[in-house]
Amino acid sequence: MRVVVQRSKEASVTVEGKQIGAIPYGLVLLVGIAQEDTEKDVKWMADKIAGLRIFEDEPGVMNLDVTEVGGSILSVSQFTLYGDCRKGRRPNFMRAARPEQALKLYEHFNELLRAKGLTVETGQFGAMMDVQLLNDGPVTIIVETPSDGE
Repeated sequence: MRVVVQRSKEASVTVEGKQIGAIPYGLVLLVGIAQEDTEKDVKWMADKIAGLRIFEDEPGVMNLDVTEVGGSILSVSQFTLYGDCRKGRRPNFMRAARPEQALKLYEHFNELLRAKGLTVETGQFGAMMDVQLLNDGPVTIIVETPSDGE
């Protein structure tokens, strides 16, 4: 499992001109699910993201997590995170999970975050989406489950 985490001052996702999710402050998560991912990977990632200390405390040190700053999460599924560009010029998406597997794990991931008390807005799985955010910092981090990799 691979997630691009972006600290954001505000963010929204739109499908066919209609806003379907928005947050005022927090994290934008671009979520990629690989074929080999399991519920164990999803739980590990939800725990990691919820506790990721990438918000600044009063002295300006990244010591606070999204809950401690009263932030929300905008979670957007993105199979293209598993695009392999090492050969040729067209990405190969063979490692990305099939839609039925990815949807189940993506929804479980969001449920686990909500169970931690977080407000989680989402995009629309499988849709063409416009994601807009004001990156705060900018702070952008890629988090991968320990089992990710080839």
